[in-house]
Amino acid sequence: MDEETQGSYEEKEEEKEDVQEGVPTRTAAEAAAASDSGGVNARTVPGVPELCAASPPSGCCHGGEKMAVLAYSLGKREINQYFNIKNAKLISSVIVVLLLLFHTASRYYGGSDTCDWLLSSGRYLGENVWQPYGCMMHKYKSTDSKRCLADKRVAFVGDSRIRQLSYSFTKIIDPERKEEGNKHEDIPFHEDSSSTNVDFFWYPEANDLMKERLRSWTQDRSSTPDVIVLGAAAWSIKLHSGSSETLQRYRVNLTAMAVTLERLAEDAEVYWVLQDPVNEEALSADRKMITNHQLELYNEAAADALNGSKRSARVKLLAATRQAAMETIVQSSDGLHLPQGTLNVGAMILMNAVCNKRTRPIDGSCCQGARPPSLLQKLAACVFLGCALVLLGLHAMGYGRHRHRPVPPDVESLEERKPTTAPGPPGLTAPLQALCRMGVIMAYFYLCDRGDTFMKEQKFYTHATFFVPLVYVVVLGLFFNESTKETKLLNREQTDEWKGWMQLVILIYHISGASAFLPVYMHVRVLVAAYLFQTGYGHFSFFWLKGDFGLYRVCQVLFRLNFLVLVLCVVMDRPYQFYYFVPLVTFWFVVIYATMALWPQVLQKRANGSGMWHLGILTKLLGLLLLICYFANSEGFFQSLFSVWPLSKLFELDGSIHEWWFRWKLDRFAVIHGMLFAFIYLVLQKSQRMFEGRGEALFSATISNLLLCLSVVSFMAYSIWASSCKNKTECNEMHPYISVVQILAFILIRNIPGYARSVYSSFFAWFGKISLELFICQYHIWLAADTKGILVLIPGFPSLNILVSTFVFVCVAHEISLITNDLALVAIPKETGPLLKRLAAAGALALVVLLLTTGKGSVTAPGAA
Repeated sequence: MDEETQGSYEEKEEEKEDVQEGVPTRTAAEAAAASDSGGVNARTVPGVPELCAASPPSGCCHGGEKMAVLAYSLGKREINQYFNIKNAKLISSVIVVLLLLFHTASRYYGGSDTCDWLLSSGRYLGENVWQPYGCMMHKYKSTDSKRCLADKRVAFVGDSRIRQLSYSFTKIIDPERKEEGNKHEDIPFHEDSSSTNVDFFWYPEANDLMKERLRSWTQDRSSTPDVIVLGAAAWSIKLHSGSSETLQRYRVNLTAMAVTLERLAEDAEVYWVLQDPVNEEALSADRKMITNHQLELYNEAAADALNGSKRSARVKLLAATRQAAMETIVQSSDGLHLPQGTLNVGAMILMNAVCNKRTRPIDGSCCQGARPPSLLQKLAACVFLGCALVLLGLHAMGYGRHRHRPVPPDVESLEERKPTTAPGPPGLTAPLQALCRMGVIMAYFYLCDRGDTFMKEQKFYTHATFFVPLVYVVVLGLFFNESTKETKLLNREQTDEWKGWMQLVILIYHISGASAFLPVYMHVRVLVAAYLFQTGYGHFSFFWLKGDFGLYRVCQVLFRLNFLVLVLCVVMDRPYQFYYFVPLVTFWFVVIYATMALWPQVLQKRANGSGMWHLGILTKLLGLLLLICYFANSEGFFQSLFSVWPLSKLFELDGSIHEWWFRWKLDRFAVIHGMLFAFIYLVLQKSQRMFEGRGEALFSATISNLLLCLSVVSFMAYSIWASSCKNKTECNEMHPYISVVQILAFILIRNIPGYARSVYSSFFAWFGKISLELFICQYHIWLAADTKGILVLIPGFPSLNILVSTFVFVCVAHEISLITNDLALVAIPKETGPLLKRLAAAGALALVVLLLTTGKGSVTAPGAA
């Protein structure tokens, strides 16, 4: 997620670059890093004494211990030589290319129409939750169905099964609709507010009467419905005892109807509903002749007559309801008519087939083609392509052929050492190479979530889909444990670990759709608050200790936070507020900066001389708290302030400031809690009231045990409250006031015992270093449809698909983190003159983009997390 607090205040100044203290990315050495390091971190070996791990084996170890350390080091070096992040990215690139070829070929030869997928096949994710093959089905409600079908006529033609389907269809439009009228007569329905007509015409057999009705619509085009849904066969089997002559006559009639239906399909949408199965054991005596074998013969005849020759391919076959009914027909009350849940599935399939291309819901990818690229998207493609052409030209002229990217420290082991030699200024080709890599990655983003190359499926929450991967990740994280470099409270490795496991939990939460489960939702809300807590903690610590309020520092932070999101806003055609967390942490960084930079500047050096300055910083924090409370109780003023251009372009979503108001208000106290905690901790540390040595408890035994007990009780109390909360509205009202309880409880539990501060999970810390990129990238290349669905790279194998898409997703996020650091070296120079010139150029570019930005369509905000 956000990376703004990775530089902890407690690291010694001589061990870090000034710019990296509290900056939302990696260290300076990592900023220049490629990921191909095969180095070995022999500093700490699990299960081996620290002294042995930190020194050559011959210096301290004896016998087996010496050989164990040597074997571990050699084994790790050998493994890292072949299995490192560079090779992982190479493998992921090959996987993406192969998948692109596979999906392109399958669509070319197997059909690329998602409407065919919607109508033909699918599977149940849960009771009455239908998942079409390869695309997402929007759940239509009364409002959007009326908007789609306004002034439209829909005709259902057929027997009692079609009548049931028509009732389910009209209930989407009017949920109060009841089944009324004679079952064997025509049944009209009219919705006044939208002028929508849905009529059922009783024609139980595909005979001359049905043909005459269809022919009348071709003769009088003014009476032709906009949508026609037909189906019949069961009555023919029943009335004629399943004779072969009746089947042949059915085939002949449908062949004759095909010409008429094709003519109707020129101006209307025509769907033929294949016959659903029956529960033969539950059929009454006068229906026993309606067997599944007979129904299958009639379905084959219908498919052959209507589109077997491709002559009338515009008449669409609705077969998915038949597939859904195979699993639910046993629930039928009479063995013939489908249960209501299955009828609802069929009606929703029809509604998606008819309406998706008109309303274009973001969570309904079935029957939608790719949108044409906007002007900004075309310009972005030209920029990336231009960079590639210039780079090729420079290489052709001999520039940059022998320039190599600096070798980084051991990124995989998280060993943070300053490079032995300071890196020189970036060459001419370095930024172009970074932009070209970014262009390739953005093309992948576009194909995943704006093109129709890859498939998408909807989420479906079960406890297993959330808790099973959660347990697996926790066990994996605990397995990779190492000793920390230092044992101070919230040291750098620990904050990386904290951000890492929180980000992994949020990813599992998103892909499993766990927001539907209120206790999980509330605990994830605490994780978001914890990220903001770290924002306040990290930036306050930096400003308090360093007092660096220079423009270079500010630009570094803002660039690293916003670069990826601003590129995505253009490439993916989404507003800035859509990626809500980045605007949130950017806003709070500016607030923290203003609070600390405005006169009087209260810093640790000044406070050391007089304790009165402590009162000064508390006064500043109190003033900030009052300002937050004022905004929280003045929604009108808040909205009027952020609705002013150009702020409105940053904070509006779908023309409204409400989403920004909701996000800001939900965690409005988290940042100031982090600032206050940092102040108290730094004062206690300076006065030597805490013991932060390796293996030492943070306080005296009595105080440590008391705080641990209170923390455990508080932690559990919050979880009990979150589990007993009635609804999200009630929970969210209390969340800003009590989320800090669980955050502080976790910090104390994690830091009071000396042994807990002395170790950390290198697995979680690795993900913590790219948490910002992971959080943003998930929107489009792991999830799909702007987080509403799941990206499907490997259809038909859900578990394998998650593994492959996750592997590619993590590799992409890591590469973007390196690209961001590479470009930051060029975009944000330390010299004031060049920096001001680039800020002016950036401002001019931003103005042009704002002026080119036109009104957006409806954009739904991603789920809370």
